[in-house]
Amino acid sequence: MNVREKDVVYNSQNTYSTLNTFTETTRCVWLVFHGIGFLSRYFLRYFTQFPKEEHYFIAPQAPSKYYLNGEYKHVGASWLTKENTVMEKGNVMAYLDSVWKAEAIPQDRQLIVFGYSQGVSIATRFLAHRKIKPARLILYAGGVPEELNADSFSFLSTETEIVFFYGEQDPYLNPQRMVREQEKLYKLFAGNAKLLSYEGGHELRKEILHSLIP
Repeated sequence: MNVREKDVVYNSQNTYSTLNTFTETTRCVWLVFHGIGFLSRYFLRYFTQFPKEEHYFIAPQAPSKYYLNGEYKHVGASWLTKENTVMEKGNVMAYLDSVWKAEAIPQDRQLIVFGYSQGVSIATRFLAHRKIKPARLILYAGGVPEELNADSFSFLSTETEIVFFYGEQDPYLNPQRMVREQEKLYKLFAGNAKLLSYEGGHELRKEILHSLIP
């Protein structure tokens, strides 16, 4: 077979979701990245317990949609796969640049970047790509990409609070994997990352999210 794979450049369009309304009373702006299998509008349901007058949420939408569980009913999405990862990563960063530009977050508000599961890899990549300086970086049940290094985050302030949550029974973050992740976090953030475990598996816990309300 004489198969050749080529690529083209074209314009694309994608959605993103927000929760609450940005007003003068908004103290915190959250940029939240969902995990595999989510849609952004459903992911935001986990944050409805936050005071709506003070917290504004922006949830980008992973571009690759698919039907869940082999049934043609519920739809989920994925950010990246091992297929054409470098090219797809460029597409995702370009999309996130557009979301960031559209929202035009004022610098006088507290910015919090949150990633869950696969969203951890996107949150950290976008942070490094855009050189965003959040007040808090919250990584929940996911891994940091191998291509990132200490130089990728050298722009961060030492005052940035960095927290990594993981479940003690998470099959994706087993003890061996956590040893590696802990080493990466220490090198990337100069020992400034705090690791916190919880009893449970690969799941978003509302009580943990509630504890994050500043």
